[in-house]
Amino acid sequence: MRPLALLLALAAPAAAEPQPAPFVIAETGQGFATIDDAVTAVRDGTATILIAPGVYRQCTVQTGGRITYKAVEPGKAIFEREACEGKAGFVLRGRGSAIDGVVFRNYSVSDGNGAGVRIEMGDLTVTNSMFLDSQEGILGGGHETVRRITIDRSTFSGLGQCDETVDCSHSIYLAVDGDVTITRSRFERGTGGHYVKLRARRVNITDSSFDDSAGRKTNYMIDLCEGGTGLIARNVFVQGRAKENHSGLIVIAAESRTYPSNGLRVEENTATLAPGAPTNPAFVADLSGSAIALRDNRLGPGIRAFERR
Repeated sequence: MRPLALLLALAAPAAAEPQPAPFVIAETGQGFATIDDAVTAVRDGTATILIAPGVYRQCTVQTGGRITYKAVEPGKAIFEREACEGKAGFVLRGRGSAIDGVVFRNYSVSDGNGAGVRIEMGDLTVTNSMFLDSQEGILGGGHETVRRITIDRSTFSGLGQCDETVDCSHSIYLAVDGDVTITRSRFERGTGGHYVKLRARRVNITDSSFDDSAGRKTNYMIDLCEGGTGLIARNVFVQGRAKENHSGLIVIAAESRTYPSNGLRVEENTATLAPGAPTNPAFVADLSGSAIALRDNRLGPGIRAFERR
């Protein structure tokens, strides 16, 4: 190569390296520019979609298949604001869904139910994920195919509302004629409604924390509004001062007695009042008339153990 040609070659800009696609189907290696394109490609199959770190103003509707949405780096795959069908960041009505390490934030829609995740069909497992500063965190159920919802090691912060619409929204609001399991999760800084509202036959809410000390206009920590049995154990509750309804922390069958509550166990929990919180709430308020088993709960000053309503 002549010297001048060599100098020109050295001075030429290198070709840009192709950027990896942010959404990759693990089983095939196919990459996609949007989450919805990746979901569409799965069709009715079973797949894991790997999500690269980034902030995505995108949403998706899963209409079939069994899909796991997995952040490559937990906590760094962030979806915000964009709600499909005026509902949620992820609208799920496939055969089943799992979400691992994903963050959902800043969802608001006109009907007051803007959620990170809307589960409409199939079972759901959520692990190591965050739901932040939205009208709702996880909402849905009610379909016969939704039989089991499991939430583990996840955070719900800055969620709920009762001012924007006639009906309140909540951090979690699920209708499941089956099982709801919530373990090792954190609820804090609610902005209205209940932290956990369930219409479920069986519940398992354990080893979680409910910190209402910075909440405002909140209601119950756990509302089993149609009854239900199971276990509520080893949780930590802090009742805040700026509540809309401070009369009970755990309330059973406030709306109806659809599900039997006999044998519901509430045990080994800790509950205290934040400074300035109204005194005399019931730790458990029961409207079911069932035999509720309370055992070894540690209650701070100003909290009554039980009230039959």
